[in-house]
Amino acid sequence: MPYVDLGGIAGYYEQHGPVDGEPVLLLHGGHCSIETWAPQVEALSPRYRVHAPERPGHGRTADRPGPFTFRAMVDDTVAYLDAVGLERVHVVGFSDGAITGLMLALEHPQRVRSLVSISANLDPSVFDDGDEPAAGGDPEEDPEDAAYARLSPDGPAHLEVVVGKLVAMWQVEPQIDPADLARVGAPTLVLAGDRDSIPTTHTVGIARAVPGAQLCIVPGAGHLVIREKPDLVNRAIEDFLAGLGRVSASRQPV
Repeated sequence: MPYVDLGGIAGYYEQHGPVDGEPVLLLHGGHCSIETWAPQVEALSPRYRVHAPERPGHGRTADRPGPFTFRAMVDDTVAYLDAVGLERVHVVGFSDGAITGLMLALEHPQRVRSLVSISANLDPSVFDDGDEPAAGGDPEEDPEDAAYARLSPDGPAHLEVVVGKLVAMWQVEPQIDPADLARVGAPTLVLAGDRDSIPTTHTVGIARAVPGAQLCIVPGAGHLVIREKPDLVNRAIEDFLAGLGRVSASRQPV
């Protein structure tokens, strides 16, 4: 099984698609494994080289001591890119992964060829009465709980620790100034469901803050839009990435 070193933790990852395809990096959400991305991997891998790493405390990657932070998530993402020799990638992030993608585009712009931000928020104040994205429940009812119990090297009982660390992080992070998003230079698609726990006005604000960003609001979907409406999400991602190729071709000298 493939692993890379993430600061002393063996980070699990998968790669799919043609080895010479343009690299697309999938950054999963909190309390998710890369299995959440299954519909997107299936849609993108015929054309792109899809990279799907799992962060510490998620999927097949063991937890590390200490709290979860978005700073660590950015650092782990850069460590993965360095370990597999990727200079620049198309980044597709969901929830915590989308926040990580935004921070990566701000702090390491040379690594981000384009960005798809799905179900992101800039600060915890957007949630009413602490209504953060859910984490933890009945493994027989929640597929993410079931996946954790099946995949985690830390064992099913460690889920309570992971959920506690996630909730603690979500109460105080992220803290991204909307004005800073004006520095995002990568082509960007901002996407969310119209029934997301993150208000649509907040998602629209993210899109407006990123220069030239495209916006896609998926009808009839909540926070887990990638699982609830995979066909619509996949079409939006594929159209966005294909459009980058058309723009690049139109700029070639004749």
